[in-house]
Amino acid sequence: MKDTSKEDFLQLEKFLCFSVYSASHAFNRIYKPLLDQIGLTYPQYLVMVSLWQEDDQSVRSIGEKMYLESSTLTPLLKRLEANGLVMRNRDPNDERSVRIRLTEQGKALREKAEEIPTCILEATGLDIETAKRLNRDLRALRDQIEKPRRA
Repeated sequence: MKDTSKEDFLQLEKFLCFSVYSASHAFNRIYKPLLDQIGLTYPQYLVMVSLWQEDDQSVRSIGEKMYLESSTLTPLLKRLEANGLVMRNRDPNDERSVRIRLTEQGKALREKAEEIPTCILEATGLDIETAKRLNRDLRALRDQIEKPRRA
């Protein structure tokens, strides 16, 4: 006999992970036409945002910020290089490390991308303070989940 005193958590709409997963897909649908206009995929856009924030980073540094392994990041960086947006060079101080720098074309692309965050915020229907709070909460959740892996 089924215990009805306990709430049934095995329902899709009650899965926090599904809410995050499906929200991610919804964001991707909003981002796609905006990023198509500037010729980037979402992961490429994130790399470019990271480089616009701080140019001349190591692959390792970018990977840590994006929670990606270098084996996933390297092909993405090669495509950005082939498109003339970044340059990849060995670090002269550590030949094992590859550094990524923006080209002039990559720097110029920032201007075309500046309106994207505003478009995304408008699409969410959230005010800026609610969006900031939700972002902080989601980062804290991610950090809590990642804590055992990063220890």
